[in-house]
Amino acid sequence: SYSFSSIANAFTATTPGVKATKKVGNEPVPGLKNGMDYIQLGDSDLVVSKVCMGTMTYGEQNTLEEGVELLNRAFDEYGINFLDTAEIYPVPTNAETQGKTDKAIKLFLQSRKGNREEVIVATKVTGPGNTWLPRRGGEGTTSDLTREQIIDSANASLERLGGGYIDLLQIHLPDRHAGGLFGQGDFLPSSYEAMKEKMEPVSFQDQLAALQELIQEGKVRYVGLSKETPYGVCSMCELAKNFPDLYPKIVSIQNSYSLVVRKDYEAGLSEACYHYNVGLLPYSPLASGTLSGKYRSAEVRESNQPRLTKFPGFMDRYLNSQNEQAVNAYCDLAERHGMTPT
Repeated sequence: SYSFSSIANAFTATTPGVKATKKVGNEPVPGLKNGMDYIQLGDSDLVVSKVCMGTMTYGEQNTLEEGVELLNRAFDEYGINFLDTAEIYPVPTNAETQGKTDKAIKLFLQSRKGNREEVIVATKVTGPGNTWLPRRGGEGTTSDLTREQIIDSANASLERLGGGYIDLLQIHLPDRHAGGLFGQGDFLPSSYEAMKEKMEPVSFQDQLAALQELIQEGKVRYVGLSKETPYGVCSMCELAKNFPDLYPKIVSIQNSYSLVVRKDYEAGLSEACYHYNVGLLPYSPLASGTLSGKYRSAEVRESNQPRLTKFPGFMDRYLNSQNEQAVNAYCDLAERHGMTPT
């Protein structure tokens, strides 16, 4: 994929003593007939499996023990050396379960018996609006992306994960109205101004400076974005390009991308990522599981085991909408040709 490149530049930083354990290319693994491909993430020195293990339901939809078992199987049988979490996980998010996902990851990392460098761990500092995350202001502090809160978030994540370092720290949500989130409408100046009146956005400079501080302290190796726009990517990359001593280079972006969610990446963001060598980490590539076709089953729709039925209203944009019609047409096409949807 052109979103990933082996080109390195002067804007990256490495954590002393941490060496890459994988080489770019294909390696045989027990669970895959054709092996696992490993690629370089953006212009970092992180060599990651082409499949990243998402963990956002660990501690909610499954137990911590099941989460550890899934991670061990992904690592040992399928060669997945890359996992993604967030300070706000598991989902659906609430104060009572916040941080449970990281507990599963901590147990998994401990089970690797000193081979921490073999696992690439990505996590996220959340954006604005939550009032129950671990911050020095205590309960009721509204989350944002100030220096203080980015530092607090990273330190709390490190403590939950068992110390050491974070390979990739991502900003989970823009600190401004950017439009297009979770099926919402596109950017509107009026919506931006309305949100700005309630809370002034933290500047890109301040966000990047805090991330640079964490890199210089050895707590974070690389930084990335999530749910960002071409404006955000280009602004941050230009700051790093012009002031490399002050701001770190963004190496990745984690945005929704699938057969039914294409516009936000393909219409502008793909060009920005190509020219700035920012790797795409597409989340929800199966559109929250709908592209597997499993929700076409009446039995599945009536049960409370799959995510979209277990948590009523959660990601409801994928059901009872035009998305469902598109998925049905896609699955019908696969069946006509004797194939599974995936």
